[in-house]
Amino acid sequence: MPDDVGEGQRGGLRGLLQTVKEIMYGMASHDMTRYAIRTRASMEHLFILITMGDLLGVPILPPYYSLRLLPYVVPQISTWKRRMLREKDLTDALS
Repeated sequence: MPDDVGEGQRGGLRGLLQTVKEIMYGMASHDMTRYAIRTRASMEHLFILITMGDLLGVPILPPYYSLRLLPYVVPQISTWKRRMLREKDLTDALS
């Protein structure tokens, strides 16, 4: 019976330790992680604009290079076009 109580206390201690780890992560690096993800997304959209800009009427690279990069870009084209053609207002700049 005492072994069951010891395992329950160890489980509670592990849960407390996990909670402390999550709080420290939230305080220390959550904002940096979100900023890095947002920066990566904007860089990917810029890359797609440079390579596939002719879909929107912005020819930047010759079509040869765009066709060579097409297999890597195809999964993201629909969301990219939707984001680029969306109307923007003041609230988009604030977020």
